[in-house]
Amino acid sequence: MWIGLPGTSPDPADDGELSWQADALCAQTDPEAFFPEKGGSTRDAKKVCGACTVRAQCLEYALENDERFGIWGGMSERERRRLRRRVV
Repeated sequence: MWIGLPGTSPDPADDGELSWQADALCAQTDPEAFFPEKGGSTRDAKKVCGACTVRAQCLEYALENDERFGIWGGMSERERRRLRRRVV
């Protein structure tokens, strides 16, 4: 079972709602870039996200599951909170 942390490998046999994770570029990258220390740079993670073909699915997953840590779909926790407030 893959718990949704960027940088870890999903089960390629899983064709469920998380199957997009098999194509995520973050799975091929240092996971620490996606979970920087407080005040740390998010630039490298966002650069990877910018080239990722499943960025929209990743962001949708993070919003639906209220992910509170890390870079998901090219957005930080703070950016996702702002997006939620604009939508609600």
